[in-house]
Amino acid sequence: MFQDSSGQQAVEKWDIVKCVDYAQKNNITVKQTDLQSRFTALTYNQNKAGQLPTLNYSGSSGYSLGRSENPTTGVVQDNNFFNIRMQLQTSVTIFNWFSKKNTIEASRLSWEADKQQTKKTQDDIALNVAVAYLQILLAREQVNLSKVQIEQTKAQLESTRKKVDAGLLPELNAAELESQLANDSSSFFTAEATWQQFLLQMKALLNLDAAIPFDIMTPPVERIPVLTMAELQPDAVYASAVATLPQQKVNQFKIQSAQKSVAAAKGTMYPALTAFGGLSTNFVNIKYPQYAYGPLKPTGASVNVGGTYYTVESPSLLLVGEKALPLGRQFSNNFAQNIGVGLSVPIFNGKTARTAWDRSKLTVQQLELEKKQSEMQLKQDIYKAYNDAMAALQKFNAEKKSVQTSEKAYDFASKRYALNLLSTYELLSIQNNVLRAKIQVLYAQYDYVFKMKLLEFYKGQGLKL
Repeated sequence: MFQDSSGQQAVEKWDIVKCVDYAQKNNITVKQTDLQSRFTALTYNQNKAGQLPTLNYSGSSGYSLGRSENPTTGVVQDNNFFNIRMQLQTSVTIFNWFSKKNTIEASRLSWEADKQQTKKTQDDIALNVAVAYLQILLAREQVNLSKVQIEQTKAQLESTRKKVDAGLLPELNAAELESQLANDSSSFFTAEATWQQFLLQMKALLNLDAAIPFDIMTPPVERIPVLTMAELQPDAVYASAVATLPQQKVNQFKIQSAQKSVAAAKGTMYPALTAFGGLSTNFVNIKYPQYAYGPLKPTGASVNVGGTYYTVESPSLLLVGEKALPLGRQFSNNFAQNIGVGLSVPIFNGKTARTAWDRSKLTVQQLELEKKQSEMQLKQDIYKAYNDAMAALQKFNAEKKSVQTSEKAYDFASKRYALNLLSTYELLSIQNNVLRAKIQVLYAQYDYVFKMKLLEFYKGQGLKL
């Protein structure tokens, strides 16, 4: 925003490049498509990480009452105790017929397809912005034509009013011109409302607040650059479109992704080899009796040593209390390790794996048909756009001649009207013919420019106004 010489705030005018760039970054549809691409990227990164070994820690603690198994000894006993258990487990796939590798590649190609889909959405938005831009230019030209028409009718009314006042013309002539001026004013307000409506539509495409002041630059339509018809022959445009348009790349990436999914599904029907390992330990707070040696007591046995018998005595055991083993010592005593290799062989699972494989093959065929249909439709659209452009050019040339002849007729009519040789009704009829001819030539010119821009878009030339 800036201030003009009168001190009022003037609106910054956007050109087509700024409109397209802003729309491609801020349009909600583009943002939604970009989010889908990010979701696919997350799937791809997750599948890549699936190649790495898994490592998981688990721990539990609890209190057991009554008759239960001691987790450190495996003995079932009547006791109440608190226990802690910790485990660390790891596993890795050694070989699974490249199922994971093909799944990763399939998700990568799906990501590429979604990125191209985002570009396609941006191209579609750019095309919609170009259409809206041309609509605004056309509406503004109609506003300008309406202004010219009003000024012209006002001048005729002033001239006629003087003649009526002088008694040279009847009052009916002035009344008819006043009616025409009212109609011209109504047409002006309608054209201005249409122009404002198209500005609102452009704001919606740009994701701008409807209350924000907004306007566009208005280059003369005749200065908008367009390629020649010779440069936009349909065969050459189609060849360029197939090679450059994002939609064609979307189709190709989807087919390649589906083909990798076929290989991944086939791999699931064969044995898979994995390796695993783990560490674990336990602790329980069960207290065990603690004994100490007491005084010696005779055992009732004796030993003959050199003819002499000696009484055998043994120390007595005294119960001195109960004590649980320390946590660190139990963790060390109960530390266990395991390592091994696992083999998974699918034998019969209700044909789920084979059905998934067959379904993935059908998906490839379906995508190939969609690609072929898309290319056929693209070729039809390009040939139609070329024929439409040719017709628009011919119509534009014809409408230009119509304007020339109608203006010439109006010039003659104005001179006859000045000499009172023509009625006001006839003059207004010829004047309206001129206005209609000018509006029609504007429509034809903008229609021709749009059709040519559409062909340029298919050729991959972008949008330039």
